[in-house]
Amino acid sequence: MDSLTLNAREEIRWPEIPYPAGDNDTDTVFSGNHFNLTVLTDYEYRVYENGTISNGSKCYLTFEPYTFVDLIGINGTFVNGTSCHTAIEPIGARSLTGIIMAALFGVTLVLVLTCLAKHGRQYLPREKRFYPIGRRWQWYWACWVCACALISLFMNIDVDRFRVQGLPLIVTVFFWYLMCMGTMALTWEAVRHWASWLERQYLDPDPFALREDDRRAKVEFYLPLWFYLLFWMNFFLVIPRNWSFVQKQNSPEQEAVVAEPSATSVRFKVGGFFLVAAWLTICFSLRHSIKHYKPRNRGIVNRTFGLFQAIPLRFLLIVPLSLSVVAYQVLISFDYKYSLMRADGPVGVIYGWGYGSQLVILWVQIAYGFASPNEDKELIRQRRVRGDTLDRDLGIVRRPAWWRRVKGEHLVGTFRDKLLRNVQEVGQGKGAAVGRREEGDMERNIREDMQREARDEDGGYEMRSYGSSKGEQNPRVDRAGVGSLSRSPTTTLAADPESHRVLTMASGLLFPDPDEAQRREREAEAERQRRLAFIQEDGPPPPSYYDSAYDRGRANSSAGRPGSSERSNSTATTQSINAPPTQIRSMLDI
Repeated sequence: MDSLTLNAREEIRWPEIPYPAGDNDTDTVFSGNHFNLTVLTDYEYRVYENGTISNGSKCYLTFEPYTFVDLIGINGTFVNGTSCHTAIEPIGARSLTGIIMAALFGVTLVLVLTCLAKHGRQYLPREKRFYPIGRRWQWYWACWVCACALISLFMNIDVDRFRVQGLPLIVTVFFWYLMCMGTMALTWEAVRHWASWLERQYLDPDPFALREDDRRAKVEFYLPLWFYLLFWMNFFLVIPRNWSFVQKQNSPEQEAVVAEPSATSVRFKVGGFFLVAAWLTICFSLRHSIKHYKPRNRGIVNRTFGLFQAIPLRFLLIVPLSLSVVAYQVLISFDYKYSLMRADGPVGVIYGWGYGSQLVILWVQIAYGFASPNEDKELIRQRRVRGDTLDRDLGIVRRPAWWRRVKGEHLVGTFRDKLLRNVQEVGQGKGAAVGRREEGDMERNIREDMQREARDEDGGYEMRSYGSSKGEQNPRVDRAGVGSLSRSPTTTLAADPESHRVLTMASGLLFPDPDEAQRREREAEAERQRRLAFIQEDGPPPPSYYDSAYDRGRANSSAGRPGSSERSNSTATTQSINAPPTQIRSMLDI
């Protein structure tokens, strides 16, 4: 069809009628108002049977109470005229049903956002192969479908109210096609993410269970590219076009010549079949996931039964419903009688098939969203179950949850705080051994009382009474392992002086007395001062290396100093030569 013929056919309106007769040949009357017929003829105004007057660019209503009151002869404009594209008609069945459907889609949008908040929240660190946005895409497309449905249905209200169709019908049809594309993308993302979730559960116990360069991985990489190629082919064939043909329904002739041929053009037919190919891709993806991530069955009957058993109930509902959406789009591209583009089309088919099937898909998705847990939480639960199974096999018993609160471990925030607390406990408390925990107030009081009683009874040594005839034992000494040296109650310290010396030294090493430590510190300081004064004294010149030991002894004797054999300090060698060798009996003698 050439452009000239199309333009001519687009000018077809309702049947044209002659101007109402006036007072003379240059006068016409509309609703009791007289107008200059010459001016109307000069501006090419024509009167039509549906109560309108138009010159192709301007259109006005000619019946009460919307009749214009005057005509400006300079530019051919009517005063107080009502445009033909004004919502003046009452709401019909199509508009009323559209309002109800819009309310349902509005509630659905709120529920979809709730499911998005639940399943989109992240509780585990982000993994390289499984991003959080992967499980959110199905809810993003659900929001897209609800938004397009709301725009389409709210604009659909004015379809019945417009006497001459205009922009509302165009917007309604435009966003319905976008809504169908979103429904197909929603179904695809639901199936694709289900496969991703199966793979994630498969790899969580063993990250190296599946290869990343095998045929399975390559198919899962190219399959989304192929689907979205078909998706965008449908978009470019349907959406970018001149949609003005939708409003060419002012007369049966105009609808038959302009609207119907354009609504059933080749582009709509090919675009519908691209959606059919996209739906087949969804089915292939579903079969591929079951093959690689579900148990395999042998035999044709068992495989068929296992296939339907492995498919989730959600997909048994939304995949056929998505096919019905595609089928309706293909149907209206061949048969204009059931088309959404018709202003007076069948309401049951338009809303029940065109909008209802997509609304049911959203409801199924919402039911799944509320019934299923967050995937990160489910993965944490599975890890806990696996850990409990392994602990049970190894015989490990985990403490209950209240154990940490009883022990006060829940007050330590992070591992760094716990490590800092352990470091602070090392070496705390006066007299505590290095590496022991911090001594409590009760333990410190008990230790001080025991030391005080030991000093009162034995003269200052805590373990002096150990092994006495009374049979009393110090539990702290026994805990240290020293009690094994003398456990007989009949043995006395006077009968075994060596045991008395060993016990005294061990008690001083294990349980040092604060007073004894201060006394030893004072003695050590006095010894250091004495040696420092001795070093600073003036003495005789150093002897010659060629003098004999006898001469050196005589020189020292003449100087009033004892010989080397008479010295009592630790540097004397005569006693070490004449004394018997030291016999080490135990590690306590060192």
